[in-house]
Amino acid sequence: MIRIVFTILAGVLLGGVVHLVSVLALPRIASQDAYSRLTPMTKLNEVTQLPLADPNNSPLPLMDPAFAMAICRYDLSGGPIKLTVPVSQAYTSVSFYTRNEVAYYAINDRSAGKKVIELDLMTEAQHNDLPEDEEVTAADRLIIDSPTSTGLILLKALAPEPGLMPQAQASLAASTCKVQSEPVAAKQEPPPQPAPAPAPPPPARKR
Repeated sequence: MIRIVFTILAGVLLGGVVHLVSVLALPRIASQDAYSRLTPMTKLNEVTQLPLADPNNSPLPLMDPAFAMAICRYDLSGGPIKLTVPVSQAYTSVSFYTRNEVAYYAINDRSAGKKVIELDLMTEAQHNDLPEDEEVTAADRLIIDSPTSTGLILLKALAPEPGLMPQAQASLAASTCKVQSEPVAAKQEPPPQPAPAPAPPPPARKR
């Protein structure tokens, strides 16, 4: 009897482990993930508007018809990206995903507190290469570290009424997502200080 109970428990435990591994590995092995589906219809490091939600033809699952949506498929291998998103009248949000669809950051117009959501996206290595004077202004600019060099940025603007959808789409159309024109300067070692001049010899005593 005890052997049967242990066999059942072992089978349940093994099944749970297999299920967990399958769920975690699915985004990595899926051939038609979001990044792959959006690649033919988007340009790299540019904002591309998505068609309105259509149950018969939707590039993303669970698209809300009350939202205008746009995508920036980014690649940080060429340098950090500057993202600017004008805030719409109702509600605007920006969500960040890795290449394997793992969400790692999100911001909306309420938390930004500005008429334009503006931030710099870079890898941790690129962030570490910022010069010291750039770190001083970190309070005035939002810097987001991406866990991977490629991924997706999802932009959403709410249209509370159907007649406001063109305004929501216009705010996303004015958004930009592009590699910074000026490369990030690497940290530089401070120049060596000149050696102090030798002290003058004491004046000779008069006899």
